[in-house]
Amino acid sequence: MPGPLPPPVPPPAHRAPRHGIWFALLCVLLLGVFLLRTGSGAADTAAKAGSSDGPPRPAASAARAEPVARMPAVAPLPHSPPRRIAVPALRVSAPVTAVRLASDGSIEAPPVDDGNLAGWYADAASPGGRGTSVVVGHVDTRSGPAVFYRLGSLTPGSRVEVLRADGRTALFTVHAVEAFPRDDFPADRVYRDGPGAELRLITCGGRYSAGAGYEENVVVSARLTGVR
Repeated sequence: MPGPLPPPVPPPAHRAPRHGIWFALLCVLLLGVFLLRTGSGAADTAAKAGSSDGPPRPAASAARAEPVARMPAVAPLPHSPPRRIAVPALRVSAPVTAVRLASDGSIEAPPVDDGNLAGWYADAASPGGRGTSVVVGHVDTRSGPAVFYRLGSLTPGSRVEVLRADGRTALFTVHAVEAFPRDDFPADRVYRDGPGAELRLITCGGRYSAGAGYEENVVVSARLTGVR
């Protein structure tokens, strides 16, 4: 596992984070804690799933991507916390809880005893708001596959729906599905803010070992393409 890193400085509440080194540190911390907290149940899940390779991963080593330029331009929404996330292609429908920094400066993960729960990093953009929002989910728990177990099997063009506290549903279209080595994660690129509303879904992936945990992170990138 990567060694400890200095705690990041969170941005002001209800604002998308600025592009910079603090957010790169945040990303590494988030991923490290996420791997630590999900790895404990992986051996059980692999046995239940009938495969020692663990959860599905993107079909090709290169990113599967759809040109973002083809997607309709939709104006970002005001800040509003997410309440539920749905990924129809994966038959995922899950509540969302806010996660922030833990006392050690790392990012909290969703409670490990609830596999059907996603975590939104509440000090970044809200889903549908301007900037890049981040939603994490366990790949597995000791009882079996969890909310993002099949995240790596998504394809560009898939839909992600996020119900917000303001009653609106932000509709996202996936434009990239990628797997990155845990020790070489391109945080600056994955989390970079742009002028529109972006969403990143993240879970663990690749092979699992008891000593090191999962070897990769699966990242799904999506853009706001509608609101209802």
